[in-house]
Amino acid sequence: MAVTGHRDCAPARGRRPIALVLRALGLGDLLTGVPAMRALRRGLPGHEIVLAAPAPLGALVPLLGAVDRLYPLPGLEPLRPPGPRPDIAVDLHGCGPRSHEVLWRLRPRRLLAFAHPAYPDAGAPPWRQEEHEVDRWCRLVTAYGFAADSGDLDLLPPRRPSPVPGAVVLHPGAKHGARRWPPARFAAVAILLRTEGYRVVITGNRDETDLANSIALAADIPACDVLAARTDLAELAAVVAEARLLVSNDTGIAHLATACGTPSVVIFGPVPPSLWGPPPGRPRHVALWAGHRGSPFGTEPDPGLLEITVQDVMAGTRAALAAAAGPAGDAGPAGDAGPAGGAGPGDAELAGDAGLTGDAGMRAALPVGSTAGEGAA
Repeated sequence: MAVTGHRDCAPARGRRPIALVLRALGLGDLLTGVPAMRALRRGLPGHEIVLAAPAPLGALVPLLGAVDRLYPLPGLEPLRPPGPRPDIAVDLHGCGPRSHEVLWRLRPRRLLAFAHPAYPDAGAPPWRQEEHEVDRWCRLVTAYGFAADSGDLDLLPPRRPSPVPGAVVLHPGAKHGARRWPPARFAAVAILLRTEGYRVVITGNRDETDLANSIALAADIPACDVLAARTDLAELAAVVAEARLLVSNDTGIAHLATACGTPSVVIFGPVPPSLWGPPPGRPRHVALWAGHRGSPFGTEPDPGLLEITVQDVMAGTRAALAAAAGPAGDAGPAGDAGPAGGAGPGDAELAGDAGLTGDAGMRAALPVGSTAGEGAA
């Protein structure tokens, strides 16, 4: 939408015009927006692409291949112009009106955003609730003439080496309890993977250290392999990029595995994997979902999440590793194709969890993901 009635906002001589992209959300949100941002980069070769997002995400900016610099922004709050007034502002945050207003106040020459009654623009595309998150933002920028490829998700290689190359990474945390598979089941998976000869490490943020330590204790994982709160985002990217496999809940690190091409098994609860995750045709990324929807903001594990068993996850690890190995590849710790056979007759005892009932099966090998950004804001 064009903004009129103000002075020319052309940059000072010698400075590139600015294209400001708003995506003040989390890790998974950033990574699902990469194809759209790369489309902007290709279509605006003379512009400086500035990403307004939380400061910790700045560690990944060099790996995106789309952004020149980060403007630290913790959430939807007023922005000061990051230099000259933006030539173009792009709302990759949500459907408005709050995110539209944040950018509108900067009075850019053009605002690229989804249609909202408060900001009429005949050319703005409509918001669709049931849409894959990657496709959503690709559709937005494509509507404004920037051709986007939804499969263009891969990050550039991290600039530092992993401290634990070849390890299997378990990530048992998630922002809300509704998306957290029970810790006892993660411990059971860890025990089985270690029995097969894999080195298992556990990641998480500062608030998840107790969770990580409890799983390590149950699975006899040494303290040096508990990485929760011990890696910054740049090092976490290196850990995932050089990992043998990631097993995680539906949260940001799952998108990191997709972007790094690392085999992954992602355990879904209330949010269907069809709305978030890797594109079709990437069998090394396995999504497990019992087929039930619910609120992703609950404090207790979603009932559908509890239908997914340790055996289901172990089957997923075999599928992901086999897909990564290919016909003659090497995906196992000793030249095999990963854990062989079923999860074993002792799964229930290993899990120590009376909730491990039923057989959800591997419900889907589908995209995996996060939330819908601004939503109704």
